[in-house]
Amino acid sequence: MAERAAHLVDHVFPPVAVRQWVLSLPHRLRYQLAWNHDLCRAIGGVSVRSVLGFLRHVARQAGVVDGRGGAVVIVQRFGGAMNLNVHFHALVVDGVFAQDGTGVRFHATLDLTPADVADVLATVAPRVRRLLERRRGFGDSGESGAAPDAWAENAPALAGIAAASVRGVAALGHRAGARVRQLGDPVEQNEPSALGRCHARQDGFDLHAGVLVPAGQRERLERLSRYALRPPVAQDRLSLTADGQVRLELKRPWSDGTTHLLFDPVELLERLAVITPRRRINLILYHGVLAPRAAWRSQIVEYAPSPDVRNPALTEAAAAASDQPIAGPRRPGALRWADLMRRTFGFDVLACPRCAGRLRLIALTEQASVIQRILRHLGLPTEIPTPLPARSPPLPLTARAWHVEADATAFEPC
Repeated sequence: MAERAAHLVDHVFPPVAVRQWVLSLPHRLRYQLAWNHDLCRAIGGVSVRSVLGFLRHVARQAGVVDGRGGAVVIVQRFGGAMNLNVHFHALVVDGVFAQDGTGVRFHATLDLTPADVADVLATVAPRVRRLLERRRGFGDSGESGAAPDAWAENAPALAGIAAASVRGVAALGHRAGARVRQLGDPVEQNEPSALGRCHARQDGFDLHAGVLVPAGQRERLERLSRYALRPPVAQDRLSLTADGQVRLELKRPWSDGTTHLLFDPVELLERLAVITPRRRINLILYHGVLAPRAAWRSQIVEYAPSPDVRNPALTEAAAAASDQPIAGPRRPGALRWADLMRRTFGFDVLACPRCAGRLRLIALTEQASVIQRILRHLGLPTEIPTPLPARSPPLPLTARAWHVEADATAFEPC
């Protein structure tokens, strides 16, 4: 997550404004898109082309001819309740690039209005319906028609779990078919939430474009990229109860007052199973001038580069200590662990806490006898601990009682 976000900021996005467009889909489509990645890519392409077409139209009205935009689309498969919710986060350059006498020039888009977002969504929704009709697996309403369910044919158990996750119910265990248990203080009057300034809804489609990163705010853009690339749940939001249940703290309370969700261990595992993508599925897609084979890509990525776009916080002393030149960006590659720690957590592991100097590698000890002597001198254990064997998740109370009764019956004398 952090390394990929750093790559996008350092080697993909030019130093211009970037806006996030989030498209959520009707519930009936999430099940199909979770398995059919080709259809998922096609719908994501339809949505981002609609946004880029809107930006070109606005630029054309301002007198910019042959303007071209770019975007990075990140497919997320999960919702806030760890449910199966396939939706798209598109990080779109907020404007277009056009050729001038010396190269390319960026033309920013004016402030977005609610009518603009509604117009884009009014373009996306019918295009998606026409795409589904061409695929011949869906009717006018988008529901599955005569076409076979490839997910149910290839992985029937996983298909049942996915369908239950979309509906928000459990698929396995003694609570199969029951809704997820909710914790929190109920609200007396549950008023519908009002839409924001750059937010529109139509026929189950939801489009939000209220997050804009101005030009030059690279750290904020990196935080936004990490948000779009984040894992399904943060570890500190999960906790175990006294009876072995898993409690999930919601990032924001729901409109009905729900603050936590309660899962059986099996329920949690089934939710994690369906939001995990299949092998060889690419969830990061590039469009427009940021696409790998775009004609202008090399000019866009190098558009008005800063002196050190890869590491703006690196001082001359740090660069000298790490043997890295401070002038000019490096070629794309894996980040060093020290740079990744600093960019992710804001902690410089190479700064000496005593003299404020720079730490550097002077030797690497690999001999076991020398390592043991050092550990004994420091009073640390030298024996490698034996890993404990894995255990199965705890059984529910009803299943535990059934096992006890079965064991007693098995050993009862005739």
